[in-house]
Amino acid sequence: MRIALIHAVRVAMPPVEDALRRHWPEAERINILDDALSVDRDRAGALTAELSARISALANYAISAGASGILYTCSAFGEAIKAVQERVSMPVLKPNEAMFAEALARGSRLGLLATFSSSIGSMAEELKALAPHVELETACVPQALAALQAGDGAQHDALLAAIAPRFAGCDALMLAQFSTARARDAVSKAVRCPVLASPDSAVLAMRKRLS
Repeated sequence: MRIALIHAVRVAMPPVEDALRRHWPEAERINILDDALSVDRDRAGALTAELSARISALANYAISAGASGILYTCSAFGEAIKAVQERVSMPVLKPNEAMFAEALARGSRLGLLATFSSSIGSMAEELKALAPHVELETACVPQALAALQAGDGAQHDALLAAIAPRFAGCDALMLAQFSTARARDAVSKAVRCPVLASPDSAVLAMRKRLS
């Protein structure tokens, strides 16, 4: 079983690789990276037709490489990924849809902690489409992403843990990016509510679909 992992940032790769090792070690995976996607998405300020075409082209490459399923790890491209889901027959997962389902099962007051600001709008729209009644509180810590990209994982985790107490009233707190999954333990120590990370949820959901 070959799973294509499509990334827009390098720091999203280790968390999903770790989740696969733990939950689905027998799955063969290929990593497809366009690390200009996140830069161009941030500069554009919106999901443009050109960016959507690139997201679609990466799916085409995955299909040509023999993938049985496609998992995107880039959370700022929801509508473009939805278009891929509608045109291909194999399972295609958005980064956070499985995590959203887990969060909504825990309640309607949810928190979303991000490090890439462009992800928040896309993820909020997806969540509201699933559950219009949801109360969503968000926060973004771009300094944490900068620290991680500079190789300082400990600082990344500490920055996210420092802001986590503002979500004290939530039924669940979601870590928005795949790259933030590494901070789950640190953030869990700062809040009482469950802390959810998308790589584990996504890998388990993909395994279920292809089993």
